Amino acid sequence: MAQTSPERAELISGGHLVAKALRAEGVDTIFTLCGGHIIDIYDGCVDEGIEVIDVRHEQVAAHAADGYARITGRPGCAVVTAGPGTTDAVTGVANAFRAESPMLLIGGQGALSQHKMGSLQDLPHVDMMSPITKFAATVPHTARVADMVSMAFRECFHGSPGPSFLEIPRDILDAKVPVAEARVPLAGGYRASTRSAGDPDAVEKLADLLVKAEKPCILLGSQTWTCRATDSAVKLVRELNLPAFMNGAGRGTLPPADPLHFQLARRYAFTNADLIIIVGTPFDFRMGYGRRLSPDATVVQIDLDYRTVGRNRDIDLGIVGDADAVLTALAQAASGRLDNGASKRQAWIRELREVETTAYEKRLPRQHSDASPIDPYRLVHEINEFLTEDSIYIGDGGDIVTFSGQVIQPKAPGHWMDPGPLGTLGVGVPFAMAAKHARPDKEVVCLFGDGAFSLTGWDFETMVRFDLPFVGIVGNNSSMNQIRYGQIAKYGADRGRVGNTLGDVEYSKFAQMLGGYGEEVRDPSEIGPALRRARESGKPSLINVWVDPEVYAPGTMNQTMYK
Repeated sequence: MAQTSPERAELISGGHLVAKALRAEGVDTIFTLCGGHIIDIYDGCVDEGIEVIDVRHEQVAAHAADGYARITGRPGCAVVTAGPGTTDAVTGVANAFRAESPMLLIGGQGALSQHKMGSLQDLPHVDMMSPITKFAATVPHTARVADMVSMAFRECFHGSPGPSFLEIPRDILDAKVPVAEARVPLAGGYRASTRSAGDPDAVEKLADLLVKAEKPCILLGSQTWTCRATDSAVKLVRELNLPAFMNGAGRGTLPPADPLHFQLARRYAFTNADLIIIVGTPFDFRMGYGRRLSPDATVVQIDLDYRTVGRNRDIDLGIVGDADAVLTALAQAASGRLDNGASKRQAWIRELREVETTAYEKRLPRQHSDASPIDPYRLVHEINEFLTEDSIYIGDGGDIVTFSGQVIQPKAPGHWMDPGPLGTLGVGVPFAMAAKHARPDKEVVCLFGDGAFSLTGWDFETMVRFDLPFVGIVGNNSSMNQIRYGQIAKYGADRGRVGNTLGDVEYSKFAQMLGGYGEEVRDPSEIGPALRRARESGKPSLINVWVDPEVYAPGTMNQTMYK
């Protein structure tokens, strides 16, 4: 066998430096679509034991990297080729940016030696990515590859998390340099702790406000999960008898049956509370830009990002810090009081529970409706009944997912995934891919609108190819129904079918064609049995449920853009 010379053994390529840097960050998987600019990264990943999951569209790769970060708490990574490969991934990066999800997109680029000469797939990637990332740069030399990968990861966690982008020219990636010239940061050796507990005086002030409040409430947003603050949030809520609402990835912080878990009484609480604590949720459109909070309430905002605190609405107190560290410090500060105020809140808890129960009972007949076509409330009710404590739920769609937000309640923290505030359709299959790959012990259940599934549905084949079973449900009304409602509201029923009507597609056959499991459901009594058969199949599945196209979610009808 030929012996490798010492000189050759001391050389390392740019692609292998990428892989070493990914491994140092704890990345064990990349999501990618192949291209000639990036194949040396694959070679490095093989040597470093990093799995390569190849998809059919770069948007899917970026969404999967986003989903991987949400599930694992570690940054995700997508690798795409230059030009259209990188532009295809823009939507996934933008979604991660608005959702505060840490991921690195690595894009190819033409050789530096051909800079500005019109090389294949040459585009100004960094210029395009800069507005939607926390960091975007070109790697200028092979010796800097691993160093800049670690730099990009570091920037992902500056303030609130988010995506970074690196383009690596082909000659930089393929070239080899002496190992001694390349800086390869050690795992754990290039990032500081981001667990700031906030200003201690502000925490003490909040503790004072909290123990004196008679009608407080807390909204636990996505940063509750991002910061893995579940235990501290539950401890605070229970010790102080604090009614809790959850949104985004914060859903599941408290189990649905918990006496302090509220969902349907949020508007009432925000109107009547004397103290409102907002954790890890910006005052964006989902919060009515802060206007849904009572002007008479004391409002406190806790967030990782200084720029988010007090944006769009004045607040009484702002604390910048990690949700877990801040809530832990707050519970400790409040516990030092002779009376933490918990007992005097019983009447407030009962008041909210009455509002919650009334709203639930009003909707219950529709959740049990036997109507055909199927009422979407019946569909999401059946899904909610189907979920277990090990089910990760993913929503991908418009109107149908708006229904699900009212009814479906994850049974454990970290078991809810939605696109976030960008409202991106098409995240379902890539999120399911990432979730099942990262947590094979969990069941993955994904509800699609038929329009949403159409955007990235071909990567159902990737799920089959990598043996990643999940239970997929298509709420099929042959329409982009959220937009259809708005068109009818604005322009009248005679113009309600312009540009929003889809074909009557039997998605079960699509699943079967690609090697998965599929069923058609038109009778509401068959939803539950079909879901259970999909679970038992052990395959990627699509249960195509035909829902009533003339029924719209209240959230759709209340959107201000349609007023």
